[in-house]
Amino acid sequence: MRLIKMFFISAVLIFTLEAREKVNISFSNLSIKDFIQLVSKITNKNILVTYPINGSVDLISSAPVYDDELLGILVSVLESKGYTLVDNGSYYSVIRSNDAAKHSYNFLPSDKRVYGNLMITHAIKVKNENVDIVAAKIRYLLSRTAKLMTMRENNTIVITDYPKNIKLIKKVIKTLNDNLDYIVKIYDIKNTEAKKVYNHLISITKTLFDPKVSTKRVQISFDENTNAIIAVGREENLKTISRLVKKLDKESSVNNSVQIFELKNSDAKSVVKSLNDIISKQKFKDPSLKPNVSESEEINAVIAVGDPIVLKGIKKIIDELDKEKYQVYVQAKIIEINKKNADSFGIKYGFDGAILGSNGGLYALSANFGGNNFGIKPVLDTINKKGLNGGFALNMAIDFLQTKGVAKSISNPSILCVNNQESSIYVGKTISIVSGAVANNQGGVGTGITKTYKREDVGLTLKIKPRVSSIDKVNLNVEATLENIIDDGKNNATGQPVTSKQTVKTQAILRHGESIIIGGLIRSYERNFKTKVPLLGDIPWIGDWLFSSNQKSVERDNLIVILTPYVIDKSSKLSQLQKELGEMIRFQKSYEKEIFKKIEQQKSLKIDLNSTKAL
Repeated sequence: MRLIKMFFISAVLIFTLEAREKVNISFSNLSIKDFIQLVSKITNKNILVTYPINGSVDLISSAPVYDDELLGILVSVLESKGYTLVDNGSYYSVIRSNDAAKHSYNFLPSDKRVYGNLMITHAIKVKNENVDIVAAKIRYLLSRTAKLMTMRENNTIVITDYPKNIKLIKKVIKTLNDNLDYIVKIYDIKNTEAKKVYNHLISITKTLFDPKVSTKRVQISFDENTNAIIAVGREENLKTISRLVKKLDKESSVNNSVQIFELKNSDAKSVVKSLNDIISKQKFKDPSLKPNVSESEEINAVIAVGDPIVLKGIKKIIDELDKEKYQVYVQAKIIEINKKNADSFGIKYGFDGAILGSNGGLYALSANFGGNNFGIKPVLDTINKKGLNGGFALNMAIDFLQTKGVAKSISNPSILCVNNQESSIYVGKTISIVSGAVANNQGGVGTGITKTYKREDVGLTLKIKPRVSSIDKVNLNVEATLENIIDDGKNNATGQPVTSKQTVKTQAILRHGESIIIGGLIRSYERNFKTKVPLLGDIPWIGDWLFSSNQKSVERDNLIVILTPYVIDKSSKLSQLQKELGEMIRFQKSYEKEIFKKIEQQKSLKIDLNSTKAL
């Protein structure tokens, strides 16, 4: 069988007249010993085999190969069995791979070209760099049985290896020499695997350094044998790598990792509270996996310590909690409507004055301003498209009441509320109330009383808590508290002021730009006024006695609070909203004069018609 295989191989040999000869060769299940004989015959080289080498080899060839390339194929086959070839001049020897460096007699100086398939010894001259540093960079490129030696006296590396590896090493050294401003850093990893640190660094450096920019390019590798990270780049870039390596190595020194999440939109204290509530309800098979979270108020950040896999879930929760919050911009109008003036207004203009103090009355009045009676519907349609429909007609109605002395604007505050957080507005004054009195003896001369006072706020307090359900709808929880002074202390034995307190709580679901009117807050007070007969009442003494009279009346004011919310999903939209509200006010002012004039004309026409009927 062996003779048949040899005969078949010899029959397919085709030689050319070129300097290098080509041969078509293909075989299957040929013993390595026979393959050595075949290579020896084709290359016309003697091969000494002193070791029994078992095994077979297959070669499937679809194109001719050069005869000298067969040596390379033979070397690969022998390497797989732990052997290699060395050149002894007139013959080749098969020896163990581990001993190859000792028997490599083919030495090529640094100025000679590297060629061939057999292991050689070659000298490489290193320029502009420390030979030991360069050797550390290229050591991982050596084959398993290669040897490397540095000669510091002439900055030369001597390598015994296969020519293909030496060619690659020379290219790497040339690249290093060409990038003279690049430096190499080797970081010994002490607390974890270098491969893990390497994976993190590769991920981070993709963001920090653009590989397309030469000044930003950083090359990172790791050496499993020494458990080290090798980085090549500019000095300023490697300073960043040094900090990262130090941090990653420390974090990996224990099973737990530390992550700091800086918050942009939420308060760290409230986020940590939510996280601890979630963590406390979770069950961990291994108690050591339970993470610890705390806040840093100084930098508004959440600090989490735990297993890296658990921290990934923590990060997802924090990302959701730290999303930009909805905000609600609330415009408030605090209006005071005098009941007596409202009655007179109702008689003059055909309205029921009593209802002006209630929500329905103001809505009914504003409906007249918002209808087609005065030809402003096109203006309202334009404003409605911008989502500002709530206040235009109502504001015009209130302004009209103010011009007639029926209503008085107490305050027009605005407040920006964060979703689901309570905000408050206070309008009023602070009074002093006696809280205690102590009698004291001043040196026996007399007895005095020392009084202590406390300060209390008296006025309107408005608390608002919004809950946004969508971009154009909000639920408002509103609490309005009115504190009033009934008696300043002159009309009671204690001499202390007497105050009253009224509270209204309500909840309303409003659309963006709609208004809610909060009523039911009534302030009563006495009013002294003097009436007299013209001219006669001005006569001294007699006029006051016979032609004048002093009277008291109880006045009642209805305090109306109008709230208009605007939903803001992004902070950048606040300035746009304020601009649009300013435009609405300009529209309103420009139309008020004309509308108020028409109302007066209609009132005059009604008076004339009534007079005609009476006649």
